[in-house]
Amino acid sequence: MLEIGPGIGHHALPTARALGASGRLDALDLQPEMLVDLRSRAARQGIANLVTREGNAEELPYPDASFGAAYLITVLGEIPHPDVALRELARVVKPGGRIVVGELFLDPDYVAPARMRELAAAAGLRFTQVGTRLSYFARLDRA
Repeated sequence: MLEIGPGIGHHALPTARALGASGRLDALDLQPEMLVDLRSRAARQGIANLVTREGNAEELPYPDASFGAAYLITVLGEIPHPDVALRELARVVKPGGRIVVGELFLDPDYVAPARMRELAAAAGLRFTQVGTRLSYFARLDRA
């Protein structure tokens, strides 16, 4: 599984823990200092299946079809070209895999559902919304 923009690990740490020893979470972030903090937190919690990598969501440093799933929570609005990032996610997720984007209205970089639908379409993805306009998860599948 891949997380884009894990920051200090609010979602990454419990996700890696839930994946267990047989799973692996790759966490990609532009900010190396966030990755240092995330690795430190993971080590303190005994989480060994978390792999961090510095990189850009618009040019993912992974081969095609590398992951069964990918997610980003309150990150898409911070990416300069979110449609490019979504195309990259579609490239690195295996056919039939899942891409999930979480959005929260209080986030200054909030992506409204209508905009998410446009971005998904531009990236060749089909948008399914779970939640409300103020807080939702978008499931994105290849169209």
